[in-house]
Formats: sequence, structure tokens, C-alpha cells
Amino acid sequence: MKRISLGLAVVAVAGIAAALPASAASATTTTSAADPGPETCRQGYVWRVSRPSDLVCVAPGTRDQVAADNAARFSRWTNGAYGPHTCKVPYVWRNAYSGDDVCVVNSQRTLAASDNAAGNARKVLARLWITKYTIPPKDNGDGTATKTSVDDISRLKLNGSHYNLGQVKLVIRWNHNDAVFWSGSVNAKSHSGYAGGSFGYKTGKFDCSAPGKPANAYAYAYDTQSGRYSARVPVRIGCAVL
Repeated sequence: MKRISLGLAVVAVAGIAAALPASAASATTTTSAADPGPETCRQGYVWRVSRPSDLVCVAPGTRDQVAADNAARFSRWTNGAYGPHTCKVPYVWRNAYSGDDVCVVNSQRTLAASDNAAGNARKVLARLWITKYTIPPKDNGDGTATKTSVDDISRLKLNGSHYNLGQVKLVIRWNHNDAVFWSGSVNAKSHSGYAGGSFGYKTGKFDCSAPGKPANAYAYAYDTQSGRYSARVPVRIGCAVL
């Protein structure tokens, strides 16, 4: 089996976008300036804001405690071995960031370090990457196996991590006119080894990459809860199987 370029048929495939039902139309919007950006926290988390630039994602209760500790900082300082911001006993510097000398109880310093370490896993970084797969032979149950005419040709699988748990919309568009080639949706779930909501979705669409054949399309994902888009990932599409 081999692949051939669709050539003029590209125009017909691009027309799929116009035929999509209304429910799919919202799934295929292009990346927008309204994207809230990479500092977006996953659902259930908020920015810590121990200082205005502190965008580490933490539990809401932690942010409240941070604000309370900031407000009490003057009453917890004394002039001592570490200068005018030496902490009174039993307080210690929080160290949420380099130079953070707000005095807190020891458990809050430990929590700040833990939150820093978990920071990226709590953000909607909307990471997307592509792998390939083939359809294996079908076991007939009698010692034989049936192969389809296309099961040796790679297809595109869209993979993601760092999303909210819940619906993520997936889209592949042509480069030349930005028309939708394919769209779908998947529920991002917790999986061991992957941060936040993650997924692996088999599109069923052929991988048309080959030496000397540059990408002619791109794929992206949209986190419906936050409005965050992934980066565009280049792909090559538009080949058929003989």
C-alpha cells in the first residue's frame, strides 16, 4: 500500500469546515488574543501573590494565609543577628522567592517550598505533541488474523498534558487557508507521570510526512474551562491510500 497526494482534492477536503454542525463550529475557532496565557492556574488553584509578580498556583486558603502573613510582617521583625528583619522566635523567613524575608511559622515555609516545586504542574500550560500509530491486525479467534488495506500506514495521535480535568477540543487546520481539516474532543484525565489533565487521542487521520515534504497544516488543543490554547504543532496531511 502507498500514499498519494490528494492534489486538487485538497479544496474539497478544506470544505469540510463549512459542513461542520454548529456544535463543532465552536470547537474549531482559531487561536485567539483572548487566550489567558501560560500563567493560568488549573481549576481549584489561584496565584499566591506573596508579591505582585508571584504567580505560583496555590490553594485559595494558602493565598489567604500569605496575605495575612504579609500584613503581620512588621510585628514579627526584630533587630538581631540577621539585621532589622531578623525573625522573632518562633518565626522563620518564608523564602517563597529569593529575598522573601516575611516571617512565618515553619510549616508555612515548608509549604512555600512545596508549592514552588509543584507550580508548573498546577498551571494550564496546554502542552501538545504528536505521535504516530498503526492499526494492528484483527485476531479472528481461529489462529488467523485479518489486516485492512491501510493498517501499515501511520496515523496521527494527539497527546497533551497540563490541562484542566474535563473537555479539551482538538483541531487540525490547513496552512494555506486555515480551513478545518479535522476536529474532535477528548476528556482530559489524571494519568500517572503526566501533570494535570492529560490525554492521547487517535485521530484516524494519515500521517503524510515524508522526506522533502514539509508540514502543510497544524494541530492545536483548546482547554474549554480556561480558554487556554496550546501552541500550534506542525503536521503534514492530505494523502490518500491506494
